[in-house]
Amino acid sequence: MTRKPFGVNLIFLPAVTPPDYPGYIRAIVDGSIKIVETATHSAEVAAVAEGSRHQGHPKCTSVRHSLKAESIDCEAVSVDGFECGCHLGEDDVPNFILLPRAAEELKIPFVASGGMVDGRSLVAALSLGADGMNMGTRFMAIKEAPIHDHVKQAPVAASELDTRLVMRPLRNTEVGASSK
Repeated sequence: MTRKPFGVNLIFLPAVTPPDYPGYIRAIVDGSIKIVETATHSAEVAAVAEGSRHQGHPKCTSVRHSLKAESIDCEAVSVDGFECGCHLGEDDVPNFILLPRAAEELKIPFVASGGMVDGRSLVAALSLGADGMNMGTRFMAIKEAPIHDHVKQAPVAASELDTRLVMRPLRNTEVGASSK
């Protein structure tokens, strides 16, 4: 719904009945999407890159992962602090520590992810060394989001004390908000 460039987030998750990943890839290629954020650098992602000449932006929850992405010629990365919902990592490093460290080490651009919700977040991310920011959970609450209104209202109604860590015993910790 815009003529301006935008990116998409495509995560390949194991599933008994996986979504139509080839269809998603075709839509990315056919739609000339230039930036694709991923949680992996896999054969599927390589297929997207070959078909659309996109910029691959893997999610990285540590400086070491960001440096690895840089070493395999990723053009940019998403540096995901511990605040990032659905992040894939167990290092538990928050953005105020992770972003300056990434700025010291990386030669490629990076965007900040995790807890970014408004212009103040953008200013903070830029001041900590990021080249931009991602907003994810924030878009759950928009009218176009095809999810139940109760789910949309949970993060809106949540306070700073309502964050919950889930799936910790499975070593796949995710951050979420519960409503009161």
